[in-house]
Amino acid sequence: MAEERQRYSDADLKEFKELISAKIEKAEKDLALINENFVNDQNNGTDDTSPTFKAFEEGAETLSKEQNAILAGRQEKFIRDLKHALIRIENKTYGICRVTGKLIPKERLKAVPHATLSIEAKNMQR
Repeated sequence: MAEERQRYSDADLKEFKELISAKIEKAEKDLALINENFVNDQNNGTDDTSPTFKAFEEGAETLSKEQNAILAGRQEKFIRDLKHALIRIENKTYGICRVTGKLIPKERLKAVPHATLSIEAKNMQR
């Protein structure tokens, strides 16, 4: 029986590095937009409207800020996970499932480049 490969080739790692670097660049731009939206406190001119409408407006604004904070947190985690994937590429441990020790299929890594678990290991967690 043929022995299973223990790691991806340098050419494969280079391909993944380019994919991840592009995703980091896009994710950082998206995070900047989220943060810009979060910081910009746009006044929609409700100062002269009825107090009831203003209360609804303030409630919606608070909800929107909370949602932006959640989005920003998720985006920061995504960027951090992608950067950790780059470190694994440099260490030549990228694409190896941390539970089974087997190679994670290329298709999975292209879809979720920061994955550290194979589908098999992910299913074992349930």
